Amino acid sequence: MKNKKLGQRYKDGELIIKQGTTGNCLYVIQEGLVEVIKETPEGEVKVAELGETEFFGEMGLFEEDVRSCTVRALGIARVLTVDKRNFYKSIHQDSSLAYRLLEKMSNRLREANKMIKAGEFETRDDPGSEMSL
Repeated sequence: MKNKKLGQRYKDGELIIKQGTTGNCLYVIQEGLVEVIKETPEGEVKVAELGETEFFGEMGLFEEDVRSCTVRALGIARVLTVDKRNFYKSIHQDSSLAYRLLEKMSNRLREANKMIKAGEFETRDDPGSEMSL
């Protein structure tokens, strides 16, 4: 049977996005798992593990800025890239997508604030210190 998934297939450990690179799209996990890593001077800190139907990189839809975390495949993963134009088209077809995105972003911001308060991350004025994915 032919695989009808459109996303790109990543091997175990393969980078999907790299902290510090410019981003302009969102990624949706179709199959498998990915890990979100914050690179610090002391080494890597695992921020999250995401699975099927979850997304990351959403800030790239709103502002072309540098990625604040690295994301890599945990095992085999298939990930769909969604650019701004296609995202807006999808929202016009199903406006609840915008609500779900904002809800997830709000949850991630709350978790990032907790981590900062707990001292797990330094807060600095450089772009790499923010916790958005």
